Amino acid sequence: MPPAVPSPILRRRRLGTDLRRLREAAGLTGDQVIERIGWASASKLSRLENGRSRPDPEDVAILLDLYRAAPALREELLVITEEAGDMRAWRKSYPVMTQQQLGWAELEAGCAHIREYNPVLVPGLLQTEGYARLRIVSANAAAASADPSAGDDPETEVKARLGRQSLLDRPDGPRYTAVLEEAALGRRACPPDVLRDQLAHLCELAMLPNVTLHLLLRDTRIGEFYLPPTAFSLYRFTDSQDPETLAIEGGFIDVMSTEASTVNRYKVAFEWLSSAALSASDTLSWLFTATGRLTDTAASSSTVPGPTAAPAQRRRQPGRLTER
Repeated sequence: MPPAVPSPILRRRRLGTDLRRLREAAGLTGDQVIERIGWASASKLSRLENGRSRPDPEDVAILLDLYRAAPALREELLVITEEAGDMRAWRKSYPVMTQQQLGWAELEAGCAHIREYNPVLVPGLLQTEGYARLRIVSANAAAASADPSAGDDPETEVKARLGRQSLLDRPDGPRYTAVLEEAALGRRACPPDVLRDQLAHLCELAMLPNVTLHLLLRDTRIGEFYLPPTAFSLYRFTDSQDPETLAIEGGFIDVMSTEASTVNRYKVAFEWLSSAALSASDTLSWLFTATGRLTDTAASSSTVPGPTAAPAQRRRQPGRLTER
């Protein structure tokens, strides 16, 4: 398997941050830079510094000359410029990709550690094909009620989401930590057979050396009765110069931030959630028990009892999955 390729979008953000830092160190305003190098568009520099445009190596070289960048830094930023413009090399990591999945894939690429919390869903990197299909089809139905043209083909979307999951199997892949809510693993999410497969899949993932899962039981108190307001993900990258990134998932609108003070607040919240949740080993035991219970239920429902058969007794075990 080829090594992970950094996201071009992430490279653009890094390049823009460094170019702005060099400009400020040189004591130049944006207007002064535009005037000195003779660019026709005043917004060209702004788009570069904000990571919103594909950088031209020649343009970057001109800026580095103007800012008198040190040779080592100049070489590093020119390499980053090439990476920032090479979408084709990065997309080879994903046989199928859609616009909806692209933003998440771009954040995940080049990560050293991903941390996620979702109060109502199994995070996308952990979903089975059946569970993912239900989530995508139901979300598309809600979007289509407002805009009939919204949403990609569900099967293509499923393949793109599953393609992202290869990240966890890579030898150079990131550490992955998630806090799962007990409520997200109930029958409200999907039919019993889909849920059973999803729970079994979580058992398998929890045994990977780079994956840590924590289950937050329904009635567990978090700190001083803290309630997390929304799903969120935290991304720390292998390149220490790339800023940690927060993604807040809001259903139909997602918000990204690299503001250190905001990211740090959510890092504290994630620590509170992790501390309140079951340990990784206890979570795995819970998942095994819940999977076994659904498997037993499926087996008993497929067997027709004889006339003298005694009524089946529901086994009560830790966890409340069968009660939902």
